[in-house]
Amino acid sequence: MFERSLPAAPVRAGRPTREQAQARHAALLDRAFQHFLEKGYDGATIEAIAADVNMTKRTVYARHPDKAALFRAAIRHGTEARAAPAHVIAGTRRETLKDTLIAIAMLRIALVSQPGGAELQRLINTEAYRFPDIFQTYYEIAALPSVRFLAEILENETAAGRLAIEDAILAANVFISMVVSGPVRFIVAGNSLADEDVDRRVRFAVDLFLKGAEPR
Repeated sequence: MFERSLPAAPVRAGRPTREQAQARHAALLDRAFQHFLEKGYDGATIEAIAADVNMTKRTVYARHPDKAALFRAAIRHGTEARAAPAHVIAGTRRETLKDTLIAIAMLRIALVSQPGGAELQRLINTEAYRFPDIFQTYYEIAALPSVRFLAEILENETAAGRLAIEDAILAANVFISMVVSGPVRFIVAGNSLADEDVDRRVRFAVDLFLKGAEPR
């Protein structure tokens, strides 16, 4: 008499590895970022974002307690993905100070011109009144590394007697505002600027900055 064979126990999927969990979370933030870019904060929903990555709302809420938390995380994630790495910033150094300043400015403008760059700026501008911290997040991730790199250059030039700058960090921030913000505002507003127009604006502003920083 043969024994009845018992049905095989169901195979349970193991817990995801740390790498798999991180990749899954990154996918969530990628899609959340796109939803917020395309639909704005009010138009994007947790339900739609979760469905887009085959997650339950419960899984999303386990990571981010509410929509505002997911929004902040998505902005940080999207900003980090578009920020220039240190070696790219260092690669703006040229033989002359003027050419270095032009290269730094062009890099900052190019970052806004890349896919999603202008949309990210618009989203931050639109939602900064409700989430003032996202502006600081963007500044610290996307702008501050270039500001610090430039400040070090300005300090060295001042020490060599070629410039007269008392506060290098402040001067670097003023440089970004003075040289970069104009073309960026055009791009964010949806206007196109020809390469020669960007080049002319940047060179003019760089010359003004250097003239103002000359030793008296």
